[in-house]
Amino acid sequence: MIPQIHPNDVKAKLDAGEPVVLLDVRQPNEYAYCRLEPSEHIPLHELPGRWEELDVPADALVVVYCHHGVRSLSGAAILMQAGINNVASMSGGIEAWSLLVDPTVRRY
Repeated sequence: MIPQIHPNDVKAKLDAGEPVVLLDVRQPNEYAYCRLEPSEHIPLHELPGRWEELDVPADALVVVYCHHGVRSLSGAAILMQAGINNVASMSGGIEAWSLLVDPTVRRY
């Protein structure tokens, strides 16, 4: 089962200064339209061949996000299969982030 994390919990971790790596697995046009900062960007279809590009500190949580939280589940699974175990998919994606955490993040 893929762990999920609520956007409010991600925000709390970021605010507390906990080590978090945000990974956006949406398409480049989606990433250009809106994104969370700072975040890494590797489209889901490229992740199996590019996951090693991620700079993940040993104690960091990798939070994978997409538009609504579906693709991010697949992205988290790919990372877990690659041996990155401290991973969670952000439930509801950037849409939920915009609605629940930061309404300045553009919606689409």
